[in-house]
Amino acid sequence: MSHQPKDPHNPLKDAIFKRNEGKCNSFILPYHWGLGTDSRGTSSKIPDPFAVEQGNPANIPPGYEEKWLLNIMAIDTRGAKNKKACTECRCDHFNLPKDFYNSTMDIDGNRLSPHYKGGIFCCQDGLQCKLKKGTHEAPTRKLSLRYKITWVDWDEYQIPVKFYILDSTDRVRRNGTEIIHDCQVEYTIPKNCSGDYHVQKANIPMEKGGYLIYGTAHMHAGAVNATLYGQDGRTLCTSTPKYGTGKEPGNEKGYNVGLSVCYPKPGSIKINDGEILTVESRYKSNFLTGAMGQMYIYLAEKLPQERTTP
Repeated sequence: MSHQPKDPHNPLKDAIFKRNEGKCNSFILPYHWGLGTDSRGTSSKIPDPFAVEQGNPANIPPGYEEKWLLNIMAIDTRGAKNKKACTECRCDHFNLPKDFYNSTMDIDGNRLSPHYKGGIFCCQDGLQCKLKKGTHEAPTRKLSLRYKITWVDWDEYQIPVKFYILDSTDRVRRNGTEIIHDCQVEYTIPKNCSGDYHVQKANIPMEKGGYLIYGTAHMHAGAVNATLYGQDGRTLCTSTPKYGTGKEPGNEKGYNVGLSVCYPKPGSIKINDGEILTVESRYKSNFLTGAMGQMYIYLAEKLPQERTTP
């Protein structure tokens, strides 16, 4: 962020946004960490001596300082007619403006199709779930987000890792030697889907590889698992959801409250430069809108050397 923004009332206007190393197109999935209810039970710890490098003056342009941007999405389900459909952002369960489809653009910048049944576009700011008959809008209340950050002072023993988001909806294509990514972020599992499971997959070429240090998935309720495969078919990581069984916060029955994490032994899994990885997300074959299937991975370009004592 600039020390002297051109517009003091909108300092983000001339900010330089640094996205993750994933290759999703344009502004799609740019963040460095993004989870929902599953974040509470998903470990984000990176094993020592690997770490995400922050604050390196060599990477900050003159006249700028490094800042973190927190973008929060909260869905108010108090008094909702159907809480599950509400959290799935089902359009028919939201009070949408009359001109909603004519005035809303989709992920490609086109007018939203009237066949769009649900997802992020029906969960925009200011839109609310339909309430049960006789229920009045709940009073305004303040919410707080608590998070914990662990850091170390950088030294010669720290090894930087790069963060990638790989999306199972990425419709990769080639134009000559150019690789074009077209991530859709979300998808709908249709009604009357055949079989017990619905599988969504994408084959994603990795321009730069590295050693796999950490892996997990981001998925919604109804998920079975997500798996990352190497080009030779070997399983690199499978992430499985944990579902709540109670009523207390962090253990809400039926909600995805955590996903398992892969911590391979450093050096045991190497992704080669140019290797084509397959991301596969698997859900139960029930109608679902706004389904997501993303793999989050940290890669290191080198491994730690044994420390010698003088």
